[in-house]
Amino acid sequence: MEINKEELEREEALAEAAVGMDEPEAAEIADSETPLDKNIKLMSPMRMVLRRFFRSKLSIAGIVMLAFLILFSWLGPVVYRAWGEIEVDRTGADTYTQYDVEDEDNDFVQLIITHESINALAPPSPNHLLGTDEQGMDVFTRLMYGGRLSLTLSFLAVFLISFIGIVLGGIAGFYGGIVDNIIMRLCDILMCFPTLPLMLILGTVLDANGVLPQYYIYLLMGLVSLWSWTGMARLVRGQILYLREQEYMVAAEAMGYSTMRRIFKHLIPNVLPQILVTMTLSLGSMILYESTLSYLGLGVQIPYASWGTMVEVISRRSDILQNYPTVWVPSGVCIVIAVLGFNFIGDGLRDALDPKQRR
Repeated sequence: MEINKEELEREEALAEAAVGMDEPEAAEIADSETPLDKNIKLMSPMRMVLRRFFRSKLSIAGIVMLAFLILFSWLGPVVYRAWGEIEVDRTGADTYTQYDVEDEDNDFVQLIITHESINALAPPSPNHLLGTDEQGMDVFTRLMYGGRLSLTLSFLAVFLISFIGIVLGGIAGFYGGIVDNIIMRLCDILMCFPTLPLMLILGTVLDANGVLPQYYIYLLMGLVSLWSWTGMARLVRGQILYLREQEYMVAAEAMGYSTMRRIFKHLIPNVLPQILVTMTLSLGSMILYESTLSYLGLGVQIPYASWGTMVEVISRRSDILQNYPTVWVPSGVCIVIAVLGFNFIGDGLRDALDPKQRR
């Protein structure tokens, strides 16, 4: 509910002007003005949520961070076309190695020329804004393509996990009984799986079957999503167990609405605020998950790039960790910005959807 401040100020001015007047004059002025109830505007729940959300400084900061990363990852390669994602700079310089060889009769010098065809670990320059990596590929270009892949994977994995969790959790919470027991026991079994060893096994299986490098990480994250929906399912189930006993659900049943309509038309929308917050916070977790897999060698395969793969090089080359920060620091900074952005937006949504939690 929003009150027109100008109208209120005018009412106060009229009240002050009425001081000292007799009752007939004051009544005539009051009757000539618009009633106060006309100055009240109803605000929809969605508008109230958006208003609270955009008033939060953390929410705005998160939106700015993610907008920057999205523009950088998707529009960056359109603007900066100097190098491709897997294009190698083969303009390496010749190196000369000199050996002095002494003989009994003569002294002579032997020169060995080595041609480095790959311009690896080049420093930042106008030709390479952030230099090149150990493979001779442009770091700045790979940072943009790596962000595109990391963000896309995170969104796809979270949407798949949320879809499975909402459907199974909604069915379990609505029907209860044996259906609820079966789905919840399945959740218990999946939560017992050791994630890292299972990922190692799946990665080995995919590698042994000759999966193409550009599709490897998509298949791996898809398989991860098949047993990562348990948290979302438990959240949806718990909320529906509470909501299904409310008066409006009894009325919907009395009106003869179908089961699917009651679940997805009346129950799921009321659980949507909690789902949105969980999804937003899960996006940051998925960024870290993909980066961890790539760091362990289970993620995006060379020559394709992701932020995790660009950081993974320091586990193989300690000299790059110490002497070439431009190779791995930018991708680490992008991971931090992405995780912070998603978390800020998640916190803003939580406060906007539930004002009681605002501090």
